[in-house]
Amino acid sequence: MADSPFMQALEELAEERGLSVETVIETVESALAAAYRKDYGKPGQVLRARLNRDDIQETEMFKVYEVLEDDTEIDEPERQIHLTEAKLQDASVAAGGELVVPLPRHADFGRIAAQTAKQVIIQRIAEAERTMLYDEFKDKEGQIVSGTVQQLEGRDVVINIGRLNAVMLPPDQVHQERYYIGQRLKVYVKGVEETNRGPKVLVSRSHPGLIRGLFTQEVPELQSGTVTIEVIAREAGSRTKLAVAAHQDGLDPVGSCVGQRGIRVQAVLSELGEEKIDIILWDEETEKLIANSLSPAKVDEIILNKDTTSAKIHVPEDQVSLAIGRGGQNVRLASKLTGWSLDIVKEGGDAEPPAAEAATDDATPSPEPTQDADTATEDAPSV
Repeated sequence: MADSPFMQALEELAEERGLSVETVIETVESALAAAYRKDYGKPGQVLRARLNRDDIQETEMFKVYEVLEDDTEIDEPERQIHLTEAKLQDASVAAGGELVVPLPRHADFGRIAAQTAKQVIIQRIAEAERTMLYDEFKDKEGQIVSGTVQQLEGRDVVINIGRLNAVMLPPDQVHQERYYIGQRLKVYVKGVEETNRGPKVLVSRSHPGLIRGLFTQEVPELQSGTVTIEVIAREAGSRTKLAVAAHQDGLDPVGSCVGQRGIRVQAVLSELGEEKIDIILWDEETEKLIANSLSPAKVDEIILNKDTTSAKIHVPEDQVSLAIGRGGQNVRLASKLTGWSLDIVKEGGDAEPPAAEAATDDATPSPEPTQDADTATEDAPSV
């Protein structure tokens, strides 16, 4: 039997909004119950509608009671009933269950239903759509999605990521990047907020999670868990260090992330513009991790002060500039990566200015290793 025009309209509405037909029907029934309650109901009543799928005007209405034991006091007489009284209407009911009582059909309810239910239906379907979108994108928090720049609103960048627009606030933008309408970008879903106007999705290009997600897309070993990224330290748009570990004998985690002829790391770099990446080997021993994190510089000796979480790093004279890096960036990122304040000491000389005493707040512990995309060495491949 073919669906009625009414049901066909509901099915089209469900498909258009990306909702299930049952969700739409439940919404319509709820709206019809609200319309009936407004004109014929009493305060406190629980009403339920059963939609006639052939003719909305033939919809049945019911009043629902909670069935209580006879010795239980009734606080809400419009929605509660004693068991003995309930059994007079339906012998099968039991305490704790429901008594569903048919309500009279009013001649003018069809017209009222069509008018009153229309707005409620629109409102409820919009609410259902917002809830569905929120759930969909809440599940994508911490993931990478692709989008297109839709508009520039002041300093904010609005990016279409499918069924809604996300917002990239100034702190989540990369200073060196320039954004324009129509630009295709991969972004990190930083957070999803529920608002009266629907979900608000916040995305980022500067978050370390973007690096993790891009590598995970390119490296099967990260997807399987045989390689993990343990820590990421990032200065977005300039340089990132990440430390990687293997969880399978004989597997080179740095090589896995670099790929043959650098194909995997190059795919990541193509999404990051001029940003460089250092991939280093993770180590549980602090001294080894610090030495790895300062790559490509060679380290002679590391003296730890565990009370202050600081270390003096002795390096050959010709390695000092490499260890510190331009503007102190290499030692600063190494400090963020390891969580230790690092002082570079020229072998046989004094400590260099404490460029390495960078705040470690930006370090992002996570299962990832590091390789440099600009200064490839045996210790830390770079691209």
